[in-house]
Amino acid sequence: MRAVVQERYGPPAEVLELKEIDRPAPGPGEVLVRVRASSVNTPDWIAVTGVPYVLRLQGRVQRAANVVRGTDVAGVVEEVGGEVADFGVGDRAFGSLWTSRFVTAGAFAEYAVVPADQLAPIPAGVRFEEAAAAVMSGVTALCAMRDTVNVRKGMKVLVNGASGGVGTFAVQLAAHFGAEVTGVCGTANAAMVRELGAHHVIDYTRVDFTEGSERYDVILDNVLNHPPSRTARALAPGGVLIPNSVGNGGGLLAGLGRMARARLLGSLRRVDVRFSPSEANRENLAAVGELLESGAIKAVIDRVYPLEETAQAVAHMLGHHARGNIVISVPDRPRTP
Repeated sequence: MRAVVQERYGPPAEVLELKEIDRPAPGPGEVLVRVRASSVNTPDWIAVTGVPYVLRLQGRVQRAANVVRGTDVAGVVEEVGGEVADFGVGDRAFGSLWTSRFVTAGAFAEYAVVPADQLAPIPAGVRFEEAAAAVMSGVTALCAMRDTVNVRKGMKVLVNGASGGVGTFAVQLAAHFGAEVTGVCGTANAAMVRELGAHHVIDYTRVDFTEGSERYDVILDNVLNHPPSRTARALAPGGVLIPNSVGNGGGLLAGLGRMARARLLGSLRRVDVRFSPSEANRENLAAVGELLESGAIKAVIDRVYPLEETAQAVAHMLGHHARGNIVISVPDRPRTP
């Protein structure tokens, strides 16, 4: 099968190469999926570049030697392993290879083995590209808006980085749950964010929301472009700050320093800081799928790249200016052993 293989850490164009490798086989509790689409997320560029460096030292980024990156999968079930009774060959499914460790492996390929409990049926009418775009980004936004904070009518929610992958879903979900939503983005994306359901849009190139007088019950910070203590100024009494970024910088720590400071703020009880896990289990995936099918949310896709241009797709993500989600398409071709 064809797969995008990484040999070492570095710039995507230099370290990612399309190769023919053996097709994996599913084990107990696993499903082999014929990949039709995947998407590129922050963990992918981190795993390719090996930045922040501290994650290498902690073993939180898989060693870069003949490894296939990518976690989000949408495709057709090719084979089921033992102990799997709820999927059959030919079923359309989407899901995640993400584990509890900061590791990505396997989705930028024609076939991928996925844990069955991290897979859900793709609803009728939802395209493979849409499903793939909604795995990590959609589930992360759902966990933040529904579980980490029970967003509901009467709340004021600010989404910093509203035009990115997680941000576009978060704006829609917060509005769907009845909140008054403010999206922070650049000038070029303001109209799109408003169309997604934001009641107010702040252009970060002109206005610093941390210096304004408005206060919010929830701030989902997908950018961390301000120190957490400064961002917290915009919280209403009892408000919740949800940090969701490793930042755009390089080096040993990149944005992890600000994540640590946010955690410290919370531990000192100065601010209610909550970290929202992205739990791509079947229940959450099914919930996202239902929202897509009903039209309550949609996947915003910046660009679709073919598998052979995966390096360009990861580089696009690394530029930190994607408008929504970046998708990799893997069209059918004659089957290979």
